[in-house]
Amino acid sequence: MQQHRQILIYGYGNPGRQDDGLGNHFVEMAKEWAAEQGLDNIMFDSNYQLNIEDAAEIAEKDIVIFVDASLEEIDDFVLDEITPDAKVEFSMHAVSASYVVHLCKEIYPKCPAAWLLHIKGYEWEFREGLTEQALNNCNKAFEYLKPILQNPQQLLEH
Repeated sequence: MQQHRQILIYGYGNPGRQDDGLGNHFVEMAKEWAAEQGLDNIMFDSNYQLNIEDAAEIAEKDIVIFVDASLEEIDDFVLDEITPDAKVEFSMHAVSASYVVHLCKEIYPKCPAAWLLHIKGYEWEFREGLTEQALNNCNKAFEYLKPILQNPQQLLEH
């Protein structure tokens, strides 16, 4: 069933550093699938890192799913709800997803429900291409998210 909620899938990472490109790869998979399904309420974006300007990008959406490669000790992927956080975290990415959501809430009269999809990565060398394990994790995460994208109310009731 087609939903009218405006959804943004925003993948980030560096495709030139092996598994760090998981977020970007996920966006390409989801974009192709959404077009095949006729889901025109889903928008896509990807970048090397999140920036404070992304607060404007997410302000007009109902749901935002950020997608990033993870170094964490997880099995394959984890979907976490994002709580807006004013703390600026410096890591491999310019700002955190929770900080972008915080800025959106502070600057604009509307703030989307937001989640971070962490996908387990393994190799981070300067070369293009995902490892087989990371690609498998990406496919698992995508299969998990498909029914949610078709019925996003599931996320909001969670």
